[in-house]
Amino acid sequence: MKFCENQMTDNFLKNLIKQSKDSIPGKVFTQAKNCFIDFLACTLAGAKAFYEKDLAYIDSLEFGNGASSVIGLPPKCSLQTAALINGMNSHVMELDDGHRKGAVHVGGTIFSALLPVAEKEKISMQDFLYGAIIGYETTIRLACAVQPGNKLRGYHATGTCGTVGATMAIAAALHFDFEQMKSAFSAAVTSAAGVLEMQEDNADLKPLNVGRAAMDAVSAAYLGKARFKAPNDALGGKRGFLAVMTDEAKISFLKDFENDSFSIMSIYNKPYASCRHTHPAIEAAMKIRQQPGFLLDEVESVCVHTYKLAVAGHDHKLVDGVNSAKMSMPYSVAVALFTGNAGLNEFSKANVADQRILDIAQKIDVVADDEFTALCPQRRAALVDVKTKTGLFSARIDYPKGEPENPLTPEEFRQKIEGLMSFAGYSKDVCEKLIDIVYRPEFTIDEVINLL
Repeated sequence: MKFCENQMTDNFLKNLIKQSKDSIPGKVFTQAKNCFIDFLACTLAGAKAFYEKDLAYIDSLEFGNGASSVIGLPPKCSLQTAALINGMNSHVMELDDGHRKGAVHVGGTIFSALLPVAEKEKISMQDFLYGAIIGYETTIRLACAVQPGNKLRGYHATGTCGTVGATMAIAAALHFDFEQMKSAFSAAVTSAAGVLEMQEDNADLKPLNVGRAAMDAVSAAYLGKARFKAPNDALGGKRGFLAVMTDEAKISFLKDFENDSFSIMSIYNKPYASCRHTHPAIEAAMKIRQQPGFLLDEVESVCVHTYKLAVAGHDHKLVDGVNSAKMSMPYSVAVALFTGNAGLNEFSKANVADQRILDIAQKIDVVADDEFTALCPQRRAALVDVKTKTGLFSARIDYPKGEPENPLTPEEFRQKIEGLMSFAGYSKDVCEKLIDIVYRPEFTIDEVINLL
């Protein structure tokens, strides 16, 4: 693939630099705080779920030696290991934020990389949040530029684009000059990786794509800080990021920066503990459940009509564990029909083994719809048709809860944070203290770490 642009790396980085800390509106910094709180809650819950595996990994590799804190775990580790474990744990519950058009999870990689660096370097709250904003900008723009080709090639954009975004977050927070930033960016490009096969067969390793991206971002950032010389164009070169990651790059996302538009403002916040592709159908199932005359016992068949990218890898009816269930459209719709929800509890081991839910899942087919495929990624829509003994019940969702067009209310967001922290074993009082710290005009990373 040949690109007509010259020096794409330099031009992209110059656009990023134009988004100076002083030019960013207060509402954007508030959004970064929202994202940070969401990350912390997701990561604490993930640390609870992966606690024994995390400790076994740390003990075998480092014996708990190091100076960097791991969210929700007692031992301290190296910078890179802390970023790795935090990143993995942030994605375990499938409730971390993301971006519709980029088909990418964002906050997990960025904050997992930023946090141990901020702890080490004593980064101020404003610089920490500024780094996060630049990281979101980088990840989302790169992901939008390479999708859907990146996904179709089997890559997980959270790993590929997230590595680069998390690196730029650190570079911005540490005030790298242009030479350092280009070196770090290029090191991140050659580190970018992550394949979607990790979500198959009830595997535990999909979160590794997040953790590895954060870990490699730390290494890439410090290579940049040390001024390792970069190639001329790691982004647009003939064997660069775009050429490798997609068949057709959407260059406009890499050069059309608007001063009043920040990518962090366009993320989604997940209310349901499953892959985002399942959420429109989940909400449609919930609406059907409330329709007059609908009786679950009378369901004969269910058809989910949705966009093509939501079908492959998500249409399996047989689930052999929690991770498999979180990726399954049939299970997700079935549990929503059965319980009226799709939160943490609905994806528990007990529910995933509940034969009543599994029987409903066997009745659910998932098909690609031409209209919805054409609408994607502007909309991620689904139409659910449920045929019962007495008639047909249908519901369509174009913007599932959590999208910018249909955001969580402040109360819904708070309930999500409280629910995740409760799962992790933290009291409501600790949750309130965390929220108070992060939303103060000034806070330190040590205050957050010491509380948790």
